[in-house]
Amino acid sequence: MTDGITGAAAPEALEFEVPRVAGSGVAGLTPAPEMSREEHLAMVREGRLGSIHSWELVTAVDGPGSRMTLFMAGCPLRCLYCHNPDTMKMKDGEPVTLDAVMERILRYRGVFTASGGGLTISGGEPLMQPAFVKNVLAESKRHGIHTAIDTSGYLGSAMSDADLANLDLVLLDVKSGIPETYRALTGRDLQPTIDFGDRLARLERRVWVRFVLVPGHTDAPENIDAVARIVAQWPNVERLEVLPFHQMGRDKWETIGMTYQLDDVEPPSNDETEAVRQRFRDHGIPTVY
Repeated sequence: MTDGITGAAAPEALEFEVPRVAGSGVAGLTPAPEMSREEHLAMVREGRLGSIHSWELVTAVDGPGSRMTLFMAGCPLRCLYCHNPDTMKMKDGEPVTLDAVMERILRYRGVFTASGGGLTISGGEPLMQPAFVKNVLAESKRHGIHTAIDTSGYLGSAMSDADLANLDLVLLDVKSGIPETYRALTGRDLQPTIDFGDRLARLERRVWVRFVLVPGHTDAPENIDAVARIVAQWPNVERLEVLPFHQMGRDKWETIGMTYQLDDVEPPSNDETEAVRQRFRDHGIPTVY
């Protein structure tokens, strides 16, 4: 099944499996009560129940100020360098209600106000669960909380223009600028990300682009230049972050029994990373870190 707009697979067609109906819960979030499968599916469709992997409070990482980052379970991409492979499958999350999530978010309004922070929804891929994410964003904005999502943009068509109006910032992951490299790295197509970025530009939504520098995979000069040409078309991009590849997620792949293909890849040096940042700057892209 496709979404009828980009040709990308619709969220419900991407490994959608009902999360566990009863579980230990995500620390600090009240677990959903036991319910029938029919009740569970109805709440998912209405956006009143989400599959949550975890959450944390961070500062100056996933947007401005101190933020609560909510990690959703489920992702349509299979990035070779993913450092959270345990978020790939929706069924591996815990069911949590919208009310429980909002109760936790609202506890930190004072912190958000004092630091200029807010809420970031990440994953996994947050747009694998669009109904739930839309409701969290709408409720958060209703309470005056700064909102952001960290997304590949692959499922961007799941968000209407009205939904995007509830976003103050989009952290858009542009993993490669060359379609063949993008598919080899993620198992998916690049075009939906470009389409989503184009749409965000038309709507003048604030965007921070993220690019992971993986030696031997994304570091080719022609790939850097291709990413720069894409990003240069989006005047709403405030900054581009070059994130050096690391091996901190390797053990997770082994723990969940998945084959990790980048075991021998060394992280880029500081000089190599800075050279890539400078190459983006030479294209006129505001680049940090």
